[in-house]
Amino acid sequence: MNAIEIRNLSKSFRGMYALDHLNMTVPQGAIYGFIGENGSGKSTTMKLLCGHLVADEGEMKMFGRDYSDAGVRVRVGALIENAGCFPSSSIYQNLKMQCINLGIENADEEIGRVLQIVRMEEHATLKFKSCSLGMKQRVGIAMALLGDPALLILDEPINGLDTDGMRMMREILTDITKTYGCTVLISSHLLGELEKIATHYGIIRRGRMVVEMSAEEMDARAQVFTSLRCADMDGAYAVLCKGYATVRREGEYLRVYDVDDTASIIDYLMKHGHIVSEIRKNKIGLEEYYIELMKEGEK
Repeated sequence: MNAIEIRNLSKSFRGMYALDHLNMTVPQGAIYGFIGENGSGKSTTMKLLCGHLVADEGEMKMFGRDYSDAGVRVRVGALIENAGCFPSSSIYQNLKMQCINLGIENADEEIGRVLQIVRMEEHATLKFKSCSLGMKQRVGIAMALLGDPALLILDEPINGLDTDGMRMMREILTDITKTYGCTVLISSHLLGELEKIATHYGIIRRGRMVVEMSAEEMDARAQVFTSLRCADMDGAYAVLCKGYATVRREGEYLRVYDVDDTASIIDYLMKHGHIVSEIRKNKIGLEEYYIELMKEGEK
């Protein structure tokens, strides 16, 4: 069973499509990285799933049932834009008020559980306004985890965080899926960070799904290249272009694509008077794949 199934979903604002017959599938237990440029429809999709907006047409299902089903709604937690906390109240007080809103009876036990998940059990008495950005994002996730949801919807939770904040967020999201079996739908512009945790991806452009794939499929599609440096980069580039199909200059390196044998590249350059000072094999990552995909869409 899939956690989310969206078919032909459309939403317009003042006659302009924010979503244009979107199709999307999020497998149960996945960390699904939802990717797209600003205005592509990511936040609109999430708000529709959360019931904050009403679609013009289309179908949304969660765990095989209509998204509006009361039994499904209680299984969804979300952090859209911000945590919505009272600044002068403590973390504990904010969580307690949300427990009351949700009708959670064992509030103290539940608050302790979610604070442990987000690594904030020692900060329960801290006022929300005194929290760092990373702490505020973790409080927002704790709020979304109240009631033990089966699906967590997170809109840009790692943007603006420092290195430690992003590392901790990765650990938390991985723990949520592996330990608690929760499915996570997460959007972010930080594709390098998303690549470290996502099991599936959906790339959206102008309200339409461009491609959906698993992390394994992404790895299989990723183009292999050899990155190298020489003393005479211009001369080496000219020589490589004559002997190989795809050669590019990327910053301080030359890239030779789709050639697995690095020794042959070194030999080829040496025969033409160029000594390789640095060489390594690599694959195109998610960010480069996304950029290339967007360029193709503009043609």
